[in-house]
Amino acid sequence: MIALPDLDPRSGRAVFRQIADGLRDAITSGQLGSGARLPSEAELVERYGTARATVRQALAILATEGLVVAEHGRGVFVRVRPALRRLAADRFSRKHREAGLSAFIAEVTASGHESSVDRLSVTTAPASESVAERLELPAGAQVVVRSRRYLVDGRPVQSAVSYLPADIAGGTAIAEPDPGPGGIYARLEELGHQLERLSESLVARMPVPDEVADLELPPGVPVVGLVRIAYATNGRPVELCETVLAGDSFVLEYELPAR
Repeated sequence: MIALPDLDPRSGRAVFRQIADGLRDAITSGQLGSGARLPSEAELVERYGTARATVRQALAILATEGLVVAEHGRGVFVRVRPALRRLAADRFSRKHREAGLSAFIAEVTASGHESSVDRLSVTTAPASESVAERLELPAGAQVVVRSRRYLVDGRPVQSAVSYLPADIAGGTAIAEPDPGPGGIYARLEELGHQLERLSESLVARMPVPDEVADLELPPGVPVVGLVRIAYATNGRPVELCETVLAGDSFVLEYELPAR
């Protein structure tokens, strides 16, 4: 069995929480790696000399935090989730579009995983007030709406909805389910809307029920809500994208100038 800390009888912390603390540390330190089996309830009862109900309380805490998953008849295992490194300074680089890769495919490929997209829909609809405002469009202007869910190694990790002005994207490959190599940004630039900059804002929060179901999130796992606006060289916003990322599936990296 893995090395676990002893209980501290002088601590005011409940025994089941101390057991959970020791197991959590073993997981976060890598002593118990992704997919590893935790010591059984019987082993933990023997290790700590406590009741089985106390051990179950400890394991329930880790399950609520999204760290472990119980498999009937097999035991409790460290939850397996792909950890993608999202390099903010690189993921929208033109070199990826020129290579025929969308930002998501580029970052998943770099991480050594397989990417796929499902639940894809493309419609044209009047922009809501907030969408029109952020795209600097008149109220009710038509926008092309692209909704999709992204998977890594068959597991859902993020969902996204993009809104593009219909006077730019309507009737083009952007309004088709498969926009072609390089994704919608490659198509925008082919249409003469050269991208100059992208603005992103992120908010960490707990998911709503639809997001829990869509991303197949266990209890306790947060999401990151990301809103991105892409601007062309003439300053016009050409895309608004609202993305929800599973909080345990990404490492977000930013490189910032210090001048």
